[in-house]
Amino acid sequence: MSEVEIGRLAGVLRAALAAEQVIDDRARLRTYECDGLAQYRVVPALVVLPHTAQECALVVRACVAENVPFVARGSGTGLSGGALPHADGVLIVTSRLRAITELAPDDERAVVEPGVINLAVTRAAAPHGYYYAPDPSSQQICSIGGNVAENSGGAHCLKYGFTTNHVLGLQVVTPDGDLVRLGGWAPDSPGYDLVGAFVGSEGTLGIATEVTVRLVRAPESVRTLLAAFPGTDAAGAATSAIIAAGVVPAAVEMMDALAIEAAEAAVHCGYPDGAGAVLIVELDGPTAEVDAQFAEVERLCRDNAAFEIRIAADDAERALFWKGRKSAFAAVGRISPDYIVQDGVIPRTALPEVLRRIGELAAERGVRVANVFHAGDGNLHPLVLFDDAIEGQAERAEELSGAILDLCVAYGGSITGEHGVGMDKAKYLPRMYTDDDLDTMQLLRCAFDPRALANPGKIFPTPRLCGEVPGRHKGAHPLQEAGLAEVF
Repeated sequence: MSEVEIGRLAGVLRAALAAEQVIDDRARLRTYECDGLAQYRVVPALVVLPHTAQECALVVRACVAENVPFVARGSGTGLSGGALPHADGVLIVTSRLRAITELAPDDERAVVEPGVINLAVTRAAAPHGYYYAPDPSSQQICSIGGNVAENSGGAHCLKYGFTTNHVLGLQVVTPDGDLVRLGGWAPDSPGYDLVGAFVGSEGTLGIATEVTVRLVRAPESVRTLLAAFPGTDAAGAATSAIIAAGVVPAAVEMMDALAIEAAEAAVHCGYPDGAGAVLIVELDGPTAEVDAQFAEVERLCRDNAAFEIRIAADDAERALFWKGRKSAFAAVGRISPDYIVQDGVIPRTALPEVLRRIGELAAERGVRVANVFHAGDGNLHPLVLFDDAIEGQAERAEELSGAILDLCVAYGGSITGEHGVGMDKAKYLPRMYTDDDLDTMQLLRCAFDPRALANPGKIFPTPRLCGEVPGRHKGAHPLQEAGLAEVF
């Protein structure tokens, strides 16, 4: 966009909104130049801070009128560059839409705006004996809108699933600027699962302005143990043994020696000395069931060479166990000036072999890797450490990062488990999918966004024309014509 075009669009938006909701000052724009993946930075042409769903729709319609791309952003905690701005576009920040508009514990539902912080939903529901199950490590600062965009998971996704398993309905601003509803209060709405398509679409199908989420009854009993092992082979074997025994813990998390070192330096979590790996295993449910399964988990850990097992005596000790794990990503900054956070998935039975191979790949390139991950469902988060001040290290780290994703695919896994594709992994998508697969995905994207204005350049490795599908005609929105959405 030229300065004249930027000024014209800014003027249009200021006339419709409060002046302070439209940001075009270069210094202030730089505040929004990246999400949690700071290696990608783009300064947007404009930033707009809507206060309501209607204002969000108004901004999108203004972008459509000027043929200007737009990107939605929540708290900016994403780790794939999914909220990276467009240099010639508008960044629509939803963090001010932060009301819990309805809390209905008797119906096990809550209705929230996209700027509501993940943990705030649980805090609101807790007095009624409920909580919101998806719990990303950033849950104290990440927003529900961003969780919906990326289909976020968390430590407890092994038993409770990802965001998509807890979203029943959405109010969405389409890429045309219409406000529509997808899904609803019912557990399963008839017709195509448009809610399922939207959750995890990373802002390419529109912007969520209201989310109906499922609340889960707080369990009768929660028990947590920390088991220390000589290395990741033994910890991985224990994980497989637990699941093979028919036990489905709420969470099984693993950290290797380097991740433990970082956590100790940052938060002094007091994990056992000499541990080459630790497992945090949490069970929840009816007390009798939890007690029986807990004894089995303890036995399986000892059978697989655990040399120390600690059992949380109370909530404070449980929180300390989790503190090291939840802080691991940021803690790595204590032992390395720079690092890449990776996110891939493998079958959990392949954990020992894949972790050994990651170690070999790192040694070949002279780069260290700290491993911290959701062991129960095989979701790896290797942290590739490097020093950008040393010539060639950044390139070797990036090469290793890609090699780890290739390794995940080779073992039948995925290039991402919960961080999304965004900008960072778009080039790796063809390693999982054929051209026909990608073209089919684009047909869905283009049905929602024929102008390709919604978060362009994300997910897919190359731009593809939306002319592959018939263009929409004037009149009713195409989703409304199909009877699949209520248009306001």
